[in-house]
Amino acid sequence: MPSTTESRSGLILGFTAYGLWGLLPLYWHLLESTGATEVLAQRMVWSLPTAVAVLAVLRRWSWVPQLLRQPRKLALLLAAAAVISVNWGLFIWAVTTDRVLEASLGYFINPLVSIAFGVVLLRERLRAAQWTAVGLGVLAVAVLAVGYGTVPWLSIALALSFATYGLIKKHVRLDGVESFSAETAMQFLPALGFLIYLTATGESTFTTQGAGHALLLACAGLATAIPLILFGGAAVRLPLSTIGLLQYMAPLFMFGLGLLVFHEPMPPERWAGFLLVWAALCLLTWDALHTARRGRAALRALENAEPPQAPAAGALEGDPQRA
Repeated sequence: MPSTTESRSGLILGFTAYGLWGLLPLYWHLLESTGATEVLAQRMVWSLPTAVAVLAVLRRWSWVPQLLRQPRKLALLLAAAAVISVNWGLFIWAVTTDRVLEASLGYFINPLVSIAFGVVLLRERLRAAQWTAVGLGVLAVAVLAVGYGTVPWLSIALALSFATYGLIKKHVRLDGVESFSAETAMQFLPALGFLIYLTATGESTFTTQGAGHALLLACAGLATAIPLILFGGAAVRLPLSTIGLLQYMAPLFMFGLGLLVFHEPMPPERWAGFLLVWAALCLLTWDALHTARRGRAALRALENAEPPQAPAAGALEGDPQRA
């Protein structure tokens, strides 16, 4: 069991990580004059030197040759890099086109999509509360689709891509820094090639909008790496149930930014969809905490149970007085 000091530092790291993720729209909004694809490519290119610097500080290189001898794991990491690239690109595009609320909805419904993946792909069995939560999520999407006259594809695509990324990472079994480094190494060359193409065609904004703009683009790697590293520190200090609760901070911050900072519209149908999703998440949270509490109680009961007494020697040897 983690100590009080570890738990406190874990909470600080977790709050900071999810808070930074939730505030990322402010960062990408500063780059709205640059196309989402160029911002994405800059993020990928600058993430690699950031990852190399982190590995150098931590002196963690031994995993690299081991990984290179595992083609299956490399293939999974390549798939993870491709999926997270789609997720990053959609999110940056959502911010630069004033669709932050839709993006936040995607990350709100992500746990529901992950549960659905568990049922369909991993043959997991759901409890009644989990089935109800998934049903509420489906109803929320239906309400939004009817209200807008179209399916909220951006929210669904963000949720699907991030849930797929999580599913792949479940089978990769690398820690956060190592996985981030491997994925950015795979993203680097395609992204660099795209930036060279933009520069050759005169469409790059890296050197045309001033030093401040170039610095913002170059710091995209730090903006990607810092929350991930902080999250890695929180994950080893906090129980999974606490991490599960903290994950709602990021979309909640995004929702607040979309509503209060970017002043995106919230018609009644959007409120109805969000309220249904929040109800589903409250139900999931209650079910997770209730199940964890019951599990701890059962474990304590097992630990406190008296060991069975050994039978008397006479009973084993056929004592005539007990016949």
